[in-house]
Formats: sequence, structure tokens, C-alpha cells
Amino acid sequence: MSPFNDPSIRFTRTTQPRPRPEDASLSFGKVMTDHMFLMDYEEGKGWHDPRVVPYGPFSLDPATSVLHYGQAVFDGLKAFRGEDGSIRLFRAQRHAERLNRSCRALCIPEMDPALIRASFEAIVAADHDWVPRAAGTSLYIRPTVIARDVMLGVHPAHRYTYFVICSPVGAYYKEGVKPVRILATDTHVRAVQGGLGEAKTAANYAASLSAQQEAEKLGFTQVLWLDGVERRFIDEVGTMNIMMRIGDEIVTPPLAGTILDGVTRNSILTLMRDWGLGVSERRIDIQEVMQAGRDGTLAEMWGTGTAAVVSPVGQLQYKGETITIGGGETGALTRKLYEAIIAIQYGRAPDPHGWTSAVRLPVAA
Repeated sequence: MSPFNDPSIRFTRTTQPRPRPEDASLSFGKVMTDHMFLMDYEEGKGWHDPRVVPYGPFSLDPATSVLHYGQAVFDGLKAFRGEDGSIRLFRAQRHAERLNRSCRALCIPEMDPALIRASFEAIVAADHDWVPRAAGTSLYIRPTVIARDVMLGVHPAHRYTYFVICSPVGAYYKEGVKPVRILATDTHVRAVQGGLGEAKTAANYAASLSAQQEAEKLGFTQVLWLDGVERRFIDEVGTMNIMMRIGDEIVTPPLAGTILDGVTRNSILTLMRDWGLGVSERRIDIQEVMQAGRDGTLAEMWGTGTAAVVSPVGQLQYKGETITIGGGETGALTRKLYEAIIAIQYGRAPDPHGWTSAVRLPVAA
């Protein structure tokens, strides 16, 4: 019998538990926990056999379709251990829904969102001892779907594997939130309308590597992506959504098919509107941003994402011109947003929108 809340999920406990690292040594995504969640899809049978098993490698035929045609999607969310010892997932339902949207974009069969949520809860419950306790740490959860047909023909696969793995991660900013330098590129393109820009796919991240590498060689932390047609309008920064405060307006690019519907983006927009701030989701010309930087009305700029929550931008370079934002320091609103989100995630503040959900431990725990 399954020890989880969903009795359909089988559990095979590892017989070779791994040593858990000290919280102070944690970075991002380098250590995996003891177990993983697996589920299979077969045309005519649907998604079936949900199970938690010992973490381990897959065996893939060299002709497995994901290796050739890139039918792979993933998502990422976190579990947080509060001061009261309880473990909470942050916005699990929205992550489940977004994973399904990514599946739809790549012709991958969707899953029952309730079962996706159950997979998050089951893997965290199985490896609850791995959720770190130090301030700023968390358990990163990576749900992934890959095509498993063995064939060299270009068409949607008939077999898939869904898996969820976890990694304890340290605070993104070990020495506090620090502004970064970013480079706006009009030579590289991340996505265009009608493509995969709004899906969380392996292909999107592969497309970003060349520009990111070039930016790092020039001393920048991230790339600021412009639209793929006119190469004028801001899309994203690195793998994060981007926001800025210009005068009295807070502005972020709209969800128009080329950028990811970020869960942190949505959370931050909700908080700012709760606070009565003027927020616009509109197209932003890079020249508008540069002019705002020149005349001093560009007060703050920050990226938003699961890993960092917010990442303040201190300098932006475009076509050889560099502007400094907010004196190169983290702005007051940026810091307030960061502190508000993490307070909810760790259960230190009220959660009026019901974003967090407690993980119930297995009966046998």
C-alpha cells in the first residue's frame, strides 16, 4: 500500500541513501535527493503507473526520439521549510498548469493537474529530510517530460516518460541581493511569435547559450533579449521575466507568445496591484529604456524567476552605451518585493491568495 495521500502512487524506498550535504555548502542543482517520481504514457493506454523509486539513470536507445527531435518540456518550483518545521510548496497548481501548457505546445499528451500536484507532494514527502533548514535554502523540484519512441521519423511520439527529481539548493544570493550587469543584444534571437518562446522547453534554453556565453566573456551576468522581428522591444532577461520602474509607472512586457508566463512574474504583479501601484503590461522599446536611463527616470529594473525571486539590474549596456540604474544599488521596491515573496514562501507572512500548500508526510514517516 502506498504511504502517500494518493494511494495509486507506488513507493519503493531506496536501500542506498545518499549522504546529505550541509546546508552551508549548497549551491544550485548539483546534488540530487534519494528518490524520483516516474510515470509513463503509451498511446491507447494514457498516463499510468505513477511511482516513487530510488533515484537512478535511465536506459535510452540511441534512436530515442527525444535525443533527435527535442520533444522535452520541464518546469521548476520549490519546497520551503518554515520556522515551524512544516514544508510548503509555492504555487504548485500554477506550475502544474504551466507544465501542461508546455506539453500542449510540443504535442505531448497533457496530464491531470491533480496528479501532477500529487507527484510534487509525493516526491517531497519521500525526501522530506532533504528539505534544508537554513535561511534562504529550499528544495528545488524539476518535473520533466520526454518522448520515448525509438524511431528516426519526425512526428509526435507515441510513448513518453514523466519524471520529477529534486535538489536541495542554497540561497541564490549568499551575500545578499546584489545588482547585476546585463547586455542587450540585437544580434541573437531567443524566440518569435508562433514559436516556442512561451513554453518551457529544452530548445528555448539551448537557443540562449551562445548569446549568454558571449555576454559573460564581456563581463555581463545576463542577456537582455529583444523581440525577434524588429529587434526593438524587450522580451526577457536571461531565463527570467523583466520589470522596471520608469517614473511613476511599473512596466513589464506583455504575454504575447514569446515570453514565459512566469509564476514569480504573476506573483509579483499581483502583490504590486494589491499595494495599489500602477503596473502596465505593454511593449517596451529599448530606446525608451535607454532614454529613461539617460534622464534619470529609470529608477529600478529587476528580473523575476523561481531561482532568484528577483534579480536587480544595476547596469545595462546597448550598442556600446552603458546606463547605470538607481546608482547601481538595489532599489527599495525591488527589495520590498523580494522580502514579501520569501516571507510568504517560508510561512512568515499571511498568504491571502493561497499560494502555498503544506506537504503532508507519509503515514510511515
